[in-house]
Parts: sequence; structure tokens; C-alpha cells
Amino acid sequence: MHFYYDPLDPQCKSIEGAVRRGCEVLFQTYLVDGDQADDVSCTLELYRDDGAKFSFPMKRERDRFFVSLRFNVVGLYFYYFSLGSDEFLGRGALRRAELTQHPESWQVTVYGEEYHTPDWFKGGIMYQIFPDRFCKVGDYPIKPYKIMRDDWGGQPYFRPNSFGKVLNNDFFGGNLRGIRSKLGYLASLHVTTVYLNPIFDAYSNHRYDTGDYMQIDGLLGTKEDFDLLIEDAAACGIRIILDGVFNHTGDDSRYFNKFGRYDSVGAYQSLQSPYADWYHFHRYPDTYDSWWGIETLPAVNEHSRSYQNFICGEDGVVKTWLRRGAAGFRLDVADELPDFFLKKLRAALKEQAPDALIIGEVWEDASNKISYDVRREYLQGDELDSVMNYPLKNAIINFVLSGKTAMLRETIAMLRDNYPKETLNALMNILGTHDTPRILTVFGNKHPADKEEMSHTFLTAEERAHAKELVRMAAVLQFTLFGVPCIYYGDEAGLEGYQDPFCRGCFPWDNIDESLRAFYEKLGAIRTEIYPEVFTDGAYREIYADVGCLIYERKKTHARVIVCCNRSNEKYILHFSEAGFADAFSGELVGKDIELPANTFLILGKK
Repeated sequence: MHFYYDPLDPQCKSIEGAVRRGCEVLFQTYLVDGDQADDVSCTLELYRDDGAKFSFPMKRERDRFFVSLRFNVVGLYFYYFSLGSDEFLGRGALRRAELTQHPESWQVTVYGEEYHTPDWFKGGIMYQIFPDRFCKVGDYPIKPYKIMRDDWGGQPYFRPNSFGKVLNNDFFGGNLRGIRSKLGYLASLHVTTVYLNPIFDAYSNHRYDTGDYMQIDGLLGTKEDFDLLIEDAAACGIRIILDGVFNHTGDDSRYFNKFGRYDSVGAYQSLQSPYADWYHFHRYPDTYDSWWGIETLPAVNEHSRSYQNFICGEDGVVKTWLRRGAAGFRLDVADELPDFFLKKLRAALKEQAPDALIIGEVWEDASNKISYDVRREYLQGDELDSVMNYPLKNAIINFVLSGKTAMLRETIAMLRDNYPKETLNALMNILGTHDTPRILTVFGNKHPADKEEMSHTFLTAEERAHAKELVRMAAVLQFTLFGVPCIYYGDEAGLEGYQDPFCRGCFPWDNIDESLRAFYEKLGAIRTEIYPEVFTDGAYREIYADVGCLIYERKKTHARVIVCCNRSNEKYILHFSEAGFADAFSGELVGKDIELPANTFLILGKK
């Protein structure tokens, strides 16, 4: 007996992916291979995440079994099909059904009917900037416990001091004026959104140890510099989103004030401090909860009403910076922020600016993530608009390195099946970030043993040339799959670098890899100027795939783009039944028969 069911086929599940609350979904399974067994039955077995279970016998019409369900409660549901006796249909490869005695369940994510993600973000291009290392214009006074480097492009300090600690207190001086001076460069890459790593006052160069949420770090500039950046960026069609680090502060901060550098009474100094209930002390004042046990990052108690009001209140952090022109926030370590806090934060953000963007740092499938034994609710309509798309990042890298499509196809299917379409179109598609090795280094595939080796290991000219070809293929996937590609500053210029801090090097303004930069510029034009409707919210369809080759279509009304990535050592001949396709890079029309050589890619478009 053979059955067919694929939740990504509208003939099987009438709504692809997550389902808006109140919508009715038609589920249909099919007997195949002419099997006409009259005694076969099929029941949809459904269970909700809270443990409630339901069985829905399916009606039969010849070889088709069907049932319609309406989902009126937001949350996660899981289902499989029972066929009587001990046989079941469960989730197999690429989400398609397999006959088994121990079924894996499919998922239905049901989200709130008001859930909508900002349209201005979709179809665009992000660019992530680590502010200290992007561009420096002018000088600002530096505090005596910070070190100003005069060797732009030098290796960031990485060796521990005599106490075994890396202080991260060396600065190259990148600042907001520097970013303003390069807005024309960003516009040439067709960037529409800039995501800034933390810019608020802090001790360290990464600034994830916030010292004062209401002040721009003095080495980056002033609030007036920020205002000018927002204004000039808007004139270039670029919006700015900030890094919201709301799970912890710095120990050297206005709120904790361990070293007494701020004109405040911090929680470390007195239990009578207005910030005392922001933190949890085990043995006052030196033993306290901190992020992953790092004592310089005391963890915040999000249950504190005072803290909630400070972040989400009318004069709080979120609304203050939105009023100042920020277009939204990327939330650091979203897994560490409880659901009630995320809901309150989203409500404040959307109240101030309904089209503001909120992106969470989540490294796994964000639709069903469990953290600290709690099922998270990120994508159910009242928390996040989007997440950093680490699953796709890992799958693209796996495909390009291994030459095998399996993980990439599975990841694409998982995202389509589990995420709301509103989220899919707003996913932050990354290949590298400040927390991961540079993508060029990843594809160089050299593996130093420790940070000492990393500091002086670089690719040879031959290795770089090969790695650049792999970067190009990865970028094609990043830019043409659903979601919004995010370029990590300097990736387009050919920067190398292993893990933190080597992935946080200075932008090489005097040594840009022009061929790679031009490639990113062309990809940006294809996405935002030549076929914008396709990449804003166009449908995805896999056309062909085997072990080493993937071909897919993005389509919106009459506009079509076909992306071909061949990572195998074989060549393929593509035959089109219709004419009129053009090579998106050259603009030249192609014939009905096209050769796809080994280890190459094509983007073909038609309007």
C-alpha cells in the first residue's frame, strides 16, 4: 500500500506553512499505484502542544482521503495519519509522507490574525556593521582605561592578560561619522537596511556590556551624530536598526556600577539602589547571576517592573530610540528573554512605530524552539517579526562545502512548512556575523588549532580564488531564497577572519576586492531593481534536484526567476519549453537549451 502526502503541495494541504488563526485548512492524502483497497481508512491524529489530543476520521472519495479543520487557538499543533492496525503515515525526507510504525509528526504553527511584518523590509538588502571597525572619520576623546589603536587593519587583541582575561578594550575608532561618510558606498550595493551592533555607552569594543542605554558611546560620537546618520541614510533610502541587548548589562554601567565610574548608586554599591531589583545576588555584592557565568555581564531580572518600564515604558529605551529615528531592533540572545518580556517589548515598539522591525537572535528553528525547558512563542504573532536565519546559513555552507543538496533541501522545506509566510519574507539571511568566522575563511577550509594560529593563518592566492568562487555561489542562494540577505560588513570586500575577535577586523578601504564587491553589487541590482517583485514575496518552487544540483523558481504574477546551482562535477543541459529568459547578470537572452557546467550557477529571469 502506497500513500502520497506532502504538506508543501497545495493538493495535500491547502495552506502552505503556518496558518493564521481562524483559517480552515483542507488536508488530503492519496492512495497511489492504483491501489483500490476498499477496507483502507485514514484518520488525522492531531495533538496540541499542551497535550490535548484529537482524532479526525477522513472522508474517502475514490483514492483521496480528506478532512477540513479550523484552527481557532494560537499555538503549535502536531499531526500524523493512522491507517488502522499498526500502520501510520509520518513525516519523512523533505516533509513527504512515509509508511511507518513509529511516525514522526508534521507541525502546524497557528499565529495571530493581526500578525504582519514590515513591508518596507521585504525585498531589500541588509548590511551589518560592527561600528568600531567599519570607518573612522575624526577623533573623539578616549577614556583612560581604553586603548586607542593607530594601526587600522591590525589584528584585534586576543591574548589574555596576567589574570587570564581578554578585556576587549582596544579600539580602532570607527564611528558614526565614518558610517555616514560611506552611505554612498552602501547605496551602491543596493542596501536598504543597516543593522548596527551596539552603539550605546559601554566599556568594551563590542559594546554588548551596556553602560548606559540612553547615551551614544563617546568614541562613536554624539546623539547629534546619530540624528545626522538617520537623516542622511533616509535620503539614501536606507533605514537603521539597532542592537537591543536587554538580557544583561555591563558590570561597569550606570545600573550596576561595580567600579564607581558612573555618577549613580548602582546595584553593586547598595541594595537601596533604584536598580537593585534588576539583578539577582547570591552573596552580595560579589556573587550574582550573569550571562553564561561571565561576571562582566550581570544578568537582568526581566520580572522587575522597574526594568520593564525602563525598557518598554513611554520614556523607555525602545520608544526613545524609535522616536529618534531608529527603524527597529535586533534582539541579542532572544532565547534568554522570557516570552512575557518579548510580548511587552513588541507591544511598546509597535505602539510607537507600527512598521518598526523586531528581529531575534535565534540559532535554531524558531517556530518550535525549546529553551530552558520552555517552548518558545517567537513566531505566533505577538513577539518577533523575524529571526536570524542560522538554519539556512548552515545549510548553504554545508551544500557549498560538501556538494550535496540534502541538508539545504531539508532546511528549505522545514522553513516553508513551519514558518508563517510573513516571517519567511522577512527572514534575516546570513552567511556570517560578528559571532561566526568570515564566510571567505569558512570556504578556505583551513583549520588552525587555536587562536594563536588563527591570528596568523590566511589563505594563499590560489586558496582565496577558489574560496571566492564558493562565496559567489553561497551569495546567490542567500540573495535569491525567501527572506532578506544580510551582508556582514567586509564580506563583499574579501575580508578573512576566524572566530571572534578575528571576524571583527577593520574594513579594508585601501584594499577592497573589487571583483567580489562588483559581484555583490550586481546581485543587489538583480534583487532590488531588475526583479524586485519576485524577491519581495514571490512563491518558491523546486524545479529539479539531485545529489549535487538544485534548480528552483521564484515567481510573482508574470515575473519569474530561475536559479540554478550545480555543485557537482557533472554538466547539465537545461531545456525550457518556452523562450524569453535572460541571463540576469548579462541581460542577454538565452536559448531554450542551456548548458550548466560543473560547479557553476545561473540566474535566469523573465518578466
